[in-house]
Amino acid sequence: MAASELYTKFARVWIPDPEEVWKSAELLKDYKPGDKVLLLHLEDGKDLEYRLDPKTKELPHLRNPDILVGENDLTALSYLHEPAVLHNLRVRFIDSKLIYTYCGIVLVAINPYEQLPIYGEDIINAYSGQNMGDMDPHIFAVAEEAYKQMARDERNQSIIVSGESGAGKTVSAKYAMRYFATVSGSASEANVEEKVLASNPIMESIGNAKTTRNDNSSRFGKYIEIGFDKRYRIIGANMRTYLLEKSRVVFQAEEERNYHIFYQLCASANLPEFKVLRLGDANNFHYTNQGGSPMIEGVDDAKEMAHTRQACTLLGISESYQMGIFRILAGILHLGNVVFMSRDSDSCTIPPKHEPLSIFCDLMGVDFEEMCHWLCHRKLATATETYIKPISKLQATNARDALAKHIYAKLFNWIVDHVNQALHSAVKQHSFIGVLDIYGFETFEINSFEQFCINYANEKLQQQFNMHVFKLEQEEYMKEQIPWTLIDFYDNQPCINLIESKLGILDLLDEECKMPKGTDDTWAQKLYNTHLNKCALFEKPRLSNKAFIIQHFADKVEYQCEGFLEKNKDTVFEEQIKVLKSSKFKMLPELFQDDEKAISPTSATSSGRVPLTRIPSKPTKGRPGQTAKEHKKTVGHQFRNSLHLLMETLNATTPHYVRCIKPNDFKFPFTFDEKRAVQQLRACGVLETIRISAAGFPSRWTYQEFFSRYRVLMKQKDVLSDRKQTCKNVLEKLIVDKDKYQFGKTKIFFRAGQVAYLEKLRADKLRAACIRIQKTIRGWLLRKKYLRMRKAAIIVQRYVRGHQARCYAKFLRRTKAATIIQKYWRMCVARRRYKITRTATIVLQSYLRGYLARNRYHKILREHKAVIIQKWVRGWLARTYYRRSIHAIIYLQCCFRRMMAKRELKKLKIEARSVERYKKLHIGMENKIMQLQRKVDEQNKDYKCLMEKLTNLEGIYNSETEKLRSDLERLQLSEEEAKIATGRVLSLQEEIAKLRKDLEQTQSEKKSIEERADRYKQETEQLVSNLKEENTLLKQEKETLNHRIVEQAKEMTETMEKKLVEETKQLELDLNDERLRYQNLLNEFSRLEERYDDLKEEMTLMVNVPKPGHKRTDSTHSSNESEYTFSSEIAETEDIPSRTEEPSEKKVPLDMSLFLKLQKRVTELEQEKQVMQDELDRKEEQVLRSKAKEEERPQIRGAELEYESLKRQELESENKKLKNELNELRKALSEKSAPEVTAPGAPAYRVLMEQLTSVSEELDVRKEEVLILRSQLVSQKEAIQPKNTMTDSTILLEDVQKMKDKGEIAQAYIGLKETNRLLESQLQSQKRSHENEAEALRGEIQSLKEENNRQQQLLAQNLQLPPEARIEASLQHEITRLTNENLDLMEQLEKQDKTVRKLKKQLKVFAKKIGELEVGQMENISPGQTIDEPIRPVNIPRKEKDFQGMLEYKKEDEQKLVKNLILELKPRGVAVNLIPGLPAYILFMCVRHADYLNDDQKVRSLLTSTINSIKKVLKKRGDDFETVSFWLSNTCRFLHCLKQYSGEEGFMKHNTSRQNEHCLTNFDLAEYRQVLSDLAIQIYQQLVRVLENILQPMIVSGMLEHETIQGVSGVKPTGLRKRTSSIADEGTYTLDSILRQLNSFHSVMCQHGMDPELIKQVVKQMFYIVGAVTLNNLLLRKDMCSWSKGMQIRYNVSQLEEWLRDKNLMNSGAKETLEPLIQAAQLLQVKKKTDDDAEAICSMCNALTTAQIVKVLNLYTPVNEFEERVSVSFIRTIQMRLRDRKDSPQLLMDAKHIFPVTFPFNPSSLALETIQIPASLGLGFISRV
Repeated sequence: MAASELYTKFARVWIPDPEEVWKSAELLKDYKPGDKVLLLHLEDGKDLEYRLDPKTKELPHLRNPDILVGENDLTALSYLHEPAVLHNLRVRFIDSKLIYTYCGIVLVAINPYEQLPIYGEDIINAYSGQNMGDMDPHIFAVAEEAYKQMARDERNQSIIVSGESGAGKTVSAKYAMRYFATVSGSASEANVEEKVLASNPIMESIGNAKTTRNDNSSRFGKYIEIGFDKRYRIIGANMRTYLLEKSRVVFQAEEERNYHIFYQLCASANLPEFKVLRLGDANNFHYTNQGGSPMIEGVDDAKEMAHTRQACTLLGISESYQMGIFRILAGILHLGNVVFMSRDSDSCTIPPKHEPLSIFCDLMGVDFEEMCHWLCHRKLATATETYIKPISKLQATNARDALAKHIYAKLFNWIVDHVNQALHSAVKQHSFIGVLDIYGFETFEINSFEQFCINYANEKLQQQFNMHVFKLEQEEYMKEQIPWTLIDFYDNQPCINLIESKLGILDLLDEECKMPKGTDDTWAQKLYNTHLNKCALFEKPRLSNKAFIIQHFADKVEYQCEGFLEKNKDTVFEEQIKVLKSSKFKMLPELFQDDEKAISPTSATSSGRVPLTRIPSKPTKGRPGQTAKEHKKTVGHQFRNSLHLLMETLNATTPHYVRCIKPNDFKFPFTFDEKRAVQQLRACGVLETIRISAAGFPSRWTYQEFFSRYRVLMKQKDVLSDRKQTCKNVLEKLIVDKDKYQFGKTKIFFRAGQVAYLEKLRADKLRAACIRIQKTIRGWLLRKKYLRMRKAAIIVQRYVRGHQARCYAKFLRRTKAATIIQKYWRMCVARRRYKITRTATIVLQSYLRGYLARNRYHKILREHKAVIIQKWVRGWLARTYYRRSIHAIIYLQCCFRRMMAKRELKKLKIEARSVERYKKLHIGMENKIMQLQRKVDEQNKDYKCLMEKLTNLEGIYNSETEKLRSDLERLQLSEEEAKIATGRVLSLQEEIAKLRKDLEQTQSEKKSIEERADRYKQETEQLVSNLKEENTLLKQEKETLNHRIVEQAKEMTETMEKKLVEETKQLELDLNDERLRYQNLLNEFSRLEERYDDLKEEMTLMVNVPKPGHKRTDSTHSSNESEYTFSSEIAETEDIPSRTEEPSEKKVPLDMSLFLKLQKRVTELEQEKQVMQDELDRKEEQVLRSKAKEEERPQIRGAELEYESLKRQELESENKKLKNELNELRKALSEKSAPEVTAPGAPAYRVLMEQLTSVSEELDVRKEEVLILRSQLVSQKEAIQPKNTMTDSTILLEDVQKMKDKGEIAQAYIGLKETNRLLESQLQSQKRSHENEAEALRGEIQSLKEENNRQQQLLAQNLQLPPEARIEASLQHEITRLTNENLDLMEQLEKQDKTVRKLKKQLKVFAKKIGELEVGQMENISPGQTIDEPIRPVNIPRKEKDFQGMLEYKKEDEQKLVKNLILELKPRGVAVNLIPGLPAYILFMCVRHADYLNDDQKVRSLLTSTINSIKKVLKKRGDDFETVSFWLSNTCRFLHCLKQYSGEEGFMKHNTSRQNEHCLTNFDLAEYRQVLSDLAIQIYQQLVRVLENILQPMIVSGMLEHETIQGVSGVKPTGLRKRTSSIADEGTYTLDSILRQLNSFHSVMCQHGMDPELIKQVVKQMFYIVGAVTLNNLLLRKDMCSWSKGMQIRYNVSQLEEWLRDKNLMNSGAKETLEPLIQAAQLLQVKKKTDDDAEAICSMCNALTTAQIVKVLNLYTPVNEFEERVSVSFIRTIQMRLRDRKDSPQLLMDAKHIFPVTFPFNPSSLALETIQIPASLGLGFISRV
């Protein structure tokens, strides 16, 4: 289709417009070739005849369809031209509030002149790791691309930020640096990234200033190289600065300021440390008041000063150096106030004792007279003599300003050097990313040398951009013979040649500076003669001979020649510098250390801006005359050299471009001036980028590079001798689409994304190969090392343990003897030494105090007399000097005034003739008077306004207080009235009672009156009726009052309930916050612990390997350790008993007062225990009653489970019987005396052996049945728990229907009845046993109380005795107590011996009976039957051993136990084959045995080793979900076991009586429970991180990008981003991938037996991560905000909810975490037009913040033509409605947030004595007890 055919009726076009640049119009009729006029309809309703150019006949540009407007990338537009680009930028900036847009490889950034919440840490995390085109355009995306390219290509990068002044270059560079600092982190603990960011406030304060175009304009250029190590972490930085504008120090234009640091100093002048600087208001200094605008709106200079000082401290600039900097800066301000007075036309002077100069000299530490002299004179040196010549007032002023500029420039250099030193790293730099923030193109009404240098630098940068983006592209394609169409572009090399070539402007300027009588006029004439009419870019103004015009790439600029030579030379007098070098202030000479060269008029730096170049590290050797030439380098020459160095650096890096656009000149927020914008777009090359980007191949590899990097993807048969052909063959296999690449002569060209795909293939192949090599080598090495270490350790342990045991025994004997001797000897020595010391001390004190007092008295007396003498002498001297001075001054004044009067009279006589002089004087005076009057009036007005405001505020305050007082009084009155009303109600009730009594009396009276006389009948009836009416009225009143009271009570209860609910909610929130804070601290602690372990490992690697042999640790180490400190070395716990045991003889006598306090505390605790026991008994009775009620209710489904449990118990009883029979049989065989019967060949022996084998087989079968039934019971309980009674009844009915035989139903009913009876009997027996136990405990408590009282009495008696007798009495009491206990134990032992002997006798009797029976059977059997007939197995009963649920192990086997059970355990095998939580049960049973033995060291050692081993496993395999889940489950189970068997009543409610017998008896492990709880929290947080790492790559692809409902989303152009994507395509994930992963997580957690409540919390956290990541990406991706995508999201969320229903997890709170995502999807789908729609959106989106709602509405993009955009007015309506909502201003959700986890107590029904230890665990060295 031809282009002209597109111009049909209703087609929209762009036409030029002088005001709006481009205006939109619509065709009213079709265009036909040959038409000279187009009929157009403008948007404002007017019709227009648009005439085509008769020469070119160019048609107007076509407009893109609305569906494409607002694209992220300008290259995605169908029509690529200037109006389309301008319109797209305007729509994004004004309508969508988006300031960033891509244009091919360039990021266009428009300054919003407003703070936007798009630079927080959450946004940085969102962009980290993302491809450049995956998210919305952002400066962070460019920074991430540079960071990834540096890591992938191993090449240095540069980010070139360019644009006009005020376009936001400095801010963009600052955010890029912040991104690098946040993402990469630092390689050391020195926080280098913080130092890099801290350099910004320092450089801004000393190098930025307010201009007419920008409040924070950079007046220097800087290039910051951020260095990275091999792991791409920040190690340091280096800053290069260019062209500081020094002239701003001494002069500012109207509405401009000096550098910020001066105003910050003046604002902080009141600080105590700044008093010495003698500063004041900025208006008092000449160098800060010229612009007339000392304040910047919204900026507090005092706060900025604090930030600057803080940054200096962070960068290592000490307080003394900071004060030195401030002294120099204050000195510059005072130097600016120095005033010169003219003596005559050629000389001047400074007033004597001139205060500003005096302050300057004091601050700088120089001599006042010397500085005063050289400010007014200069030295001239000839060949033979040296002259000192006075200078005029103007020259002196210029010299003063030159000195101030020179000092500031040197200080600037010094600060930059110190910043670079602070940012320098000792680690070798592997690569760097440079951020260039340099002045933009400048053009003012008067342009001088500064603007010339700035624009020259921009020409060079523009040329570099052109070369990189345009020229190199075309040359590369032409050179490689790739099909390409040439594109013309503007080449600014001629302009650069005009400036820097031979006989260019800079050359002529330097030549003129060398001329003795060179001036600006002669230089201008040379320019005209050399370039005028010879260079098209050089012009001469019509009306000026002292200016010239250069046609730059952006615009024509007229430069004024005046001052060029002076600024290029920058004259500073040598004598003034020498005075400063001789300063007593040490820091000042440091600034001039590099000024050892002679300072001549041509050796100084610019009076405008100074170039700061990097000093080369190696001095170059040259000719002797070379140094002299170096000294004569001018500012222009130095700037040209530094600019060339910068360009070399940029050309050696991969550049990334950020073009900053200034939308308007008035700094209005979100205001777009089309003229200014299009001017900048044309100048910065954005339009050229659009033309070239659409058809490019951005990625290029040489054939050798490609072959070297992707050789791993090739097979051996693919490798040919011809590298080019090899690459072609491989690429055709790897990439099917041939359009994705092109083969050049020396390079392969790829389209976007192809290199990332190849990188993924390569990484996958290398990863697989590395894993295979690593697993083989590591296995072999570790096996070899293990065997060698094991052999050596066994030998060393054998000898060392023997030696240690002998040494320890010897040590105990010696210690016992030494302790007794030491005790008495030390006591004697200490007493003697104390008495001697005390006596000597008292004597010394008395003499010393007397001596000191006398000295002090004499000193005070002498000082008092000296002061009196000084007073009179100083007074006399002062008066004498004053009289002499007054006399001399008066005489001088008279002479001087006479001379001045004569001179003035002479001047006045001359000037009297000039009338114009008088007029000028009067005009100036009138103006000043009017200005002063105006200022006075304005101040009076302000004062009146402030007074009015103050009075208004006082009135409002008084009225408010009166109103509050009246409300308080009204409330008090209402309260009193309520009290009165209640009193009235009570009185009325009493009256009613009295009336009732009166009524009865009247009735009785009525009867008596009726009997006595009838004449009173009517009267009494009337009286009764009246009384009844009154009674009814009173009753009604009573009822109304009662009703009111009830209503008031209801209202009060409702309000109290509401308050209670609110308070409980608030308490819950506070609890969750506190829990979250605690768990975050735990997380931080674990991170620091891991960091500590890593550092420890690094230190061990750095330290030399120790000599072989056993290294014994310090014996005091373990004893000093806290119980909360867990060593990472398990082996250390083996030595704990030997270290902590101490001989009993070491124990010193107890402090009796402390002992009494402890005894008192014991009695209090016993009383509390008794109270708690009573409460527990009462609660147990209530629980038993509730259980009885519950048992009365029919539980049909529960009967089935009870039947199975009964069957299990029967099988276990049979199992016990079989074991008993087996034991009895073995005993009988062992005790049998006849050898012929027990001989191996005897028949009885064979019969018994066969019976034995059959019994053992039956026993194994029974065991398997028990395990199967147990697992079925557990699974059925878990399946039944979540379901309600309705489902149970339906399931039972189905089961009943399946029982077709009536006999089965009857049998089930009989079984149910038997089960109920059995359970009742068990319950009664448990109750009886519990009561017996409680009674026994009460008896024990009573006996303990009596014993305690007796002990207290004895202690009270002992306290009355002397200390020695007290010790003897306590020892005697202890001996008697121990003897009593020994006697009791001996009695118990005798009783046990008696029972053992009795049982042995019974066993012998039973054995004899069995033997007789066996002999009788053998006699009755014939030999034939013995041989031929099979013997029926005899069921011999065997008594089973009663296990206590404990596991015994040796102390030396602890390490083996931990190793087999924790370190080397594979979770998958345990989860599949064994019962859940088996390691936790085994560990607890081991702890129980240690508790049973009362071995505290063993308990502590085992628990410490367990915790450390779990940490070690998680550190080693912390990325494996199964491992983390397995140990989280086991840690929780271990924690629950410690609680369940702790003996605390709160945890024993659900225990059986047998389980209560297994409780811990000796140790309270509550502290270890807290440690285990903390460990479980850390494991849970690690589990969440593992979940997040696994789910993170799937979420965006599965929830947003994948089309779950096919065909819903429309197709839109995506642009040409991802040009240099360094992350390979990870494959597309779908929603099914997420669901499969969730299923995998859930099944693993269930297999590991994780608590259901904990599973719910994990699922809630997973769903939060899914919702947060999805919503964050939705908020940062414009292409995802559409109606169809909202439908996709809602469907995906519904699938997630369905998954929750299937897993019965709807009550886990996971669905609520998806609420923000659901509301965002609904927001994309609802109508967005009317006010009703706005109201509906505000009420619907209560889970979204205001910022999120507005962001979604701004990003909403129609996919189809029938959809409409959201209007700006509708978004403003939403904002107005939501302005009162108080929510977080944060845009993104915190995807890293972890909900606080809780571990609800979940007791286990599993009996410990039934647990079997499988052989697969390798725990044969432990035995059941």
